[in-house]
Amino acid sequence: MPRRRRAAVGLRLELGDLRDGNAGADDRGTPYRTVVVRPFNTYGPRSHHEGDSGEVIPKFMLRCLAGRPLIVFGNGEQTRDFTYVSDTAAGIILAGESDAAIAQTINLGFGAEVSINALADVVQKVLGRPATVEHHADRPGDVRRLYADMGKARALLGYQPGISLEDGLRRLLEWYRGQPESPEELLAHDRVQNWMPAPSTR
Repeated sequence: MPRRRRAAVGLRLELGDLRDGNAGADDRGTPYRTVVVRPFNTYGPRSHHEGDSGEVIPKFMLRCLAGRPLIVFGNGEQTRDFTYVSDTAAGIILAGESDAAIAQTINLGFGAEVSINALADVVQKVLGRPATVEHHADRPGDVRRLYADMGKARALLGYQPGISLEDGLRRLLEWYRGQPESPEELLAHDRVQNWMPAPSTR
């Protein structure tokens, strides 16, 4: 069932900051060695497109492969920092193994701000086929700009993502080509609007 949309990203980040460096201690009073990691817009094999929380990259790729329009909410100038899953995983491992990361909040992104309109263009380029782009009404509570400040990740972890957006999309495309289901079959449970309309005030 669709859920009422809320901007949960900011809430999660705030809660992470509250825990940062103050995650409690064991029964002997020894502080836990913790680090808060913030992955930014991770994508790759097994990204979920279905249901009420489908992600934009797998939705765009499957829709383009199936000859369906790419749905963009609002003017498409909202931005994201897309990070391939192997880069995110490498950053998490570095954070878990680094003493310098203890009690820190560390962003893990690619470090490139990409608009949803630009993403639609890159998806069509990588897939080698044109697609219709449809603009729908804004999503309630949508974050307009999401861009990782990678200063801590670089300084404390030596983190350096290496998979560009085009390369990551090509890898995801190859993964989809190896799946037993067709794009049409994978889109059987696709949902365009994943929120409930606001109740009428009249």
